[in-house]
Amino acid sequence: MTVEGLRVAVGDEVGVGDWVTIDQSRIDRFADVTEDHQWIHQAGDAADAGPFGGPIAHGYLTLSLLPRLLRGFPPAVDGVRMSINYGLDKLRFITPVEAGSRVRARAVLLAADPTGDGGIQLKYGTTIEIEGEERPAAYVEGLVRVYR
Repeated sequence: MTVEGLRVAVGDEVGVGDWVTIDQSRIDRFADVTEDHQWIHQAGDAADAGPFGGPIAHGYLTLSLLPRLLRGFPPAVDGVRMSINYGLDKLRFITPVEAGSRVRARAVLLAADPTGDGGIQLKYGTTIEIEGEERPAAYVEGLVRVYR
């Protein structure tokens, strides 16, 4: 895609990713790395008796999967030598992701603005869906800067 094409695509959905399973093993590995072993994320009696009826994924685990969930989109921009994550404008964890659930991302290009240093800042609105659930797991407005 060209830079001009990005400007035209503002407001368009740029992709829907593949389903990815968030199983208990993945949750446990994330807990080990982040040292967040809160009982709501661990399989066992406490989580089973808790408000969700079993263990749930960390919100930040769900967020950390964005590179995987967005694989293959948005489209590459012609002539770009580097792209970097610039941050988030908005992040909401809406619905807990139960262990064993499958999630996917759906992204809309919200903005494509020059940065003044030769780059273009892209803003994506990404909804992380849970298979079989009406409400999404999360909504993220992420910023990416691309440089030609």
